Amino acid sequence: MPNLKVLDMTGKEVSDIELSDAVFGITPNTAAMHTMVVNYLANQRQGTQSTLTRTEVKGGGRKPWRQKGTGHARQGSTRAPQWTHGGIALGPKPRSYRFTVNKKLKRLAMKSALSVKVQDNNMIVLDSIKMDEYKTKTMVNMLKAIEAEGKKALIVMPEADSFVIKSAANIPGVKTALVNTINVYDILNYEKFIVVKDAVAKIEEVYA
Repeated sequence: MPNLKVLDMTGKEVSDIELSDAVFGITPNTAAMHTMVVNYLANQRQGTQSTLTRTEVKGGGRKPWRQKGTGHARQGSTRAPQWTHGGIALGPKPRSYRFTVNKKLKRLAMKSALSVKVQDNNMIVLDSIKMDEYKTKTMVNMLKAIEAEGKKALIVMPEADSFVIKSAANIPGVKTALVNTINVYDILNYEKFIVVKDAVAKIEEVYA
């Protein structure tokens, strides 16, 4: 089983934690993680792009010239795609890019992403994050103490804490999340995966 040091907010080691092999020690499945990243990004797309077809652009009601005898190619409208100011042929229309992934693949991808962080030594477990005021400097000092300053960091908490969330909000590259809101894309996108000890227990409870 993987063993990690548990640090406090000053970067001092306070204890050890034994992680579950079933969640943090599996062989990462690259294909599953890729599918979940594509799924996340696709689901973020608004799909509101739209172009005007020849039936939607203004004008073009009259046939520009008679059918035969002019030497020109036959034309039915000045708003056909080959004309200037004509409609767009086969252009994009509003659509949904969403697709679903089965639960088994979701769980495999999540456990693979968590295992990657442990294997790359990019997972940091904190005893707790306690703040009694909105103070960005306190959060910056904490990140410096645990050697995560200046790096993209995802801070995962067991429950919402407005002091922590708002104190971290102004730090570039730092994002806070709860156990029930983490996703494969964020875990892989952020270099440092910082988890409160109680959140580790909840993650293992859900995915073990």
